[in-house]
Amino acid sequence: MSDRPTDPVPRRLTEWEQRTEVPLFAASLLFLLGYAVRVLSPHGSEPWRDIALALVAATWSAFVVDYGVRLRLSGQGRRFARTHWLDTLVLLLPLLRPLRVVRVYSAVQKRRERPRLSLYARVIVYAGLTSVLLGFSAALAVYQQEHGAPGASIRTFGDAVWWACATLTTVGYGDAVPVTPVGRLIAALLMACGLALLGAVTGSFSSWLLQVFSREDEKGPPAGG
Repeated sequence: MSDRPTDPVPRRLTEWEQRTEVPLFAASLLFLLGYAVRVLSPHGSEPWRDIALALVAATWSAFVVDYGVRLRLSGQGRRFARTHWLDTLVLLLPLLRPLRVVRVYSAVQKRRERPRLSLYARVIVYAGLTSVLLGFSAALAVYQQEHGAPGASIRTFGDAVWWACATLTTVGYGDAVPVTPVGRLIAALLMACGLALLGAVTGSFSSWLLQVFSREDEKGPPAGG
């Protein structure tokens, strides 16, 4: 009896998330586009910089509204920020929204009877797409912080992209490194994400190889061998 009043809340929350995940992912791409134009366009290139700023503000406002709606539908009150820590982090740092790509895929997949890709293919596709979006976002953020800093080695956006690739793949050549506190914080976050994504791909690929070899062992040697 005591569970019945709370049952509609999670269901309504799930329905809301399924309806909004794809549009919000499109909004996150628009946010990234606006942020890129704002960062990369030279000063004085109006009205494009103003349009980009308006696009960033509008899309971030959509994220705030979505967070508020899900907070209300969850019925968890203040506990929502703890139980949905990734959503809270993404709201504060919208450039991390690529981490929610897997939820976008889940929302789309629930409309189909069966997945189009195998588990291993889904992991690799998710890791690849997330790496590209996160790397691009981190390159923009680091370039914005670093290119005018004294003693900076990241002077151009090309330098920032090279740094992001080296950091995500955990290579770390050291020829381009952030010198500002914010730039180093971004580097730490990107390194953590890179390790997680690399571990996911490596683990998935290793598991797939083990399954392939196990099937071959079960079949036994070929006849006449």
